[in-house]
Amino acid sequence: MDLINNSNYTIILGSGSARRKELLEMTGITFQVNSIPVNESFPEHLKAKEIAEYIVENKAAPFQNIVKNNQIIILADTLVWFEDKCWGKPKDKNEAKSMLKMIAGNSHDVITSVGFLTKKNFEILTESTKITYKLLTEKEIDFYVETINPIDKAGSYGIQDWIGMIGVENINGSYTSVLGLPVPQVTNKLTEIINGNL
Repeated sequence: MDLINNSNYTIILGSGSARRKELLEMTGITFQVNSIPVNESFPEHLKAKEIAEYIVENKAAPFQNIVKNNQIIILADTLVWFEDKCWGKPKDKNEAKSMLKMIAGNSHDVITSVGFLTKKNFEILTESTKITYKLLTEKEIDFYVETINPIDKAGSYGIQDWIGMIGVENINGSYTSVLGLPVPQVTNKLTEIINGNL
């Protein structure tokens, strides 16, 4: 990542997500964190990637008047799309268990949109990954929810958690996108911007 670190650009992660911070740190890229909370509601007619991209645009809005020359601000949103609806974070443990019972034995999409804001431009890339779960027993679901309490996780699970280890049978797409940031695509886009291709 020398090209990125040795450029004149300052990379700013506009997210309070510890997981996204950790993923970006693993690339070796030097960056700052500046998160501005926004309303993450969206119009009901939007579907799948449209929702994630709409929320990323909202997340970018507070930065548009303050972004400086030679800054690249990264914004991101991740959602679970299953049975033609968006599955957000559960309200409580009971809802988490209900969600997991429904996704068990089925496939769903995890969609992550990432926005790149500069003084001159704003661009979004979106990755969709299909996750297939085995049938989970009630004991497995109860154990996971009571141990981890995944009420801060879209779809009620973290793929890196125990439930992902024992439950995910197939992944079709980007694993890091499911974690919250499609790392190869993000580093490629940063390189493009720095090389003047955006």
